[in-house]
Amino acid sequence: MLSTKQDDEQALQNIIETFRGKKGITISLLSKIQESYGYLPQEVLSRVAKELDIPEASLYGVATFYAMFRFKPLGKYTIKLCRGTACHVQGSLLIAQEVMRHLGISEGETTDDGLFTLELVACLGCCSLAPVMMVGEDVYGRLTPDRAVKVLDSYRTNKRGEGNNG
Repeated sequence: MLSTKQDDEQALQNIIETFRGKKGITISLLSKIQESYGYLPQEVLSRVAKELDIPEASLYGVATFYAMFRFKPLGKYTIKLCRGTACHVQGSLLIAQEVMRHLGISEGETTDDGLFTLELVACLGCCSLAPVMMVGEDVYGRLTPDRAVKVLDSYRTNKRGEGNNG
């Protein structure tokens, strides 16, 4: 992601010049902005729309249609909580509810401290470990609601991975 105001400005100017005068660019343009910033900042979309003479509503229309685009930065750690059949049968709904309660967020949201973003996913491909979640690239299986909370707390205290049996 970008680091300084000057880097931000230069990167944005490069994006604008790359797409200036071209047609059918909306998805590629939004992808490039998100790649640079990690999300689609409102002020960037407004400026790009103005400079490229694209209705801002058109950018938002495409960005809200496709699930790959986001309007808020992701947390340091993305939690992927499996809701596939094996995990569902083993209680992943209770785990999801406890994780949301504990973190104070809903699906797709990021904690106020910027540490966690929660995603509920169709399958992580770890059915033998059901119920399972990933935190970043780390897999945690055979979870209970209490164990899931302990795993997340271990990331808050920088003792990542404690209690990992996956």
